[in-house]
Amino acid sequence: MTELWYSIKRKIMSLNDNFGVKMMRVALGADHGGYALKEELKAYLQNQGMTILDQGTDSAASVDYPQFGFQVGSLIRQGDADFGIVICGTGLGVSMAANKVPGVRAAVCADPYMARLAREHNDANVLALGGRVLGADLAREIVDVFLRTPFSGATRHQQRIGQMAAYENGISGKES
Repeated sequence: MTELWYSIKRKIMSLNDNFGVKMMRVALGADHGGYALKEELKAYLQNQGMTILDQGTDSAASVDYPQFGFQVGSLIRQGDADFGIVICGTGLGVSMAANKVPGVRAAVCADPYMARLAREHNDANVLALGGRVLGADLAREIVDVFLRTPFSGATRHQQRIGQMAAYENGISGKES
């Protein structure tokens, strides 16, 4: 059943690539350190025809990052968003917050290679970026790679994701 699910998911991602990823729903959230980059990426993704679910913040005024990670993660968990992008100064804090939401696999990515492997190997569903460490051009490239790369579905990767899900759900599995 799991292999069938990942096969279907890969086909959907492939179709999305063929049509410019127009069907995709992306949840965005940022604190004050990521606000400017969030707004840049929001416009960029909207121009590609994506549906954007903006969870804030709506200014550069100082706010706490956890709420934005929780909100984006919750949309992923509920199935209301296909992917999430969270942004704080470094991407680290907000990724930790997003990863507290069951079912979220948030990955901090600083280059396209990390984004590709986060999707291919880890089936990451939330991308975390650093608004104070990435320029807009590089961030757009990372986002493009992340959103267009399907999960490989390889058995070894499915097993590892399964182990994390089991631990998250309180079922002790193989530790190594």
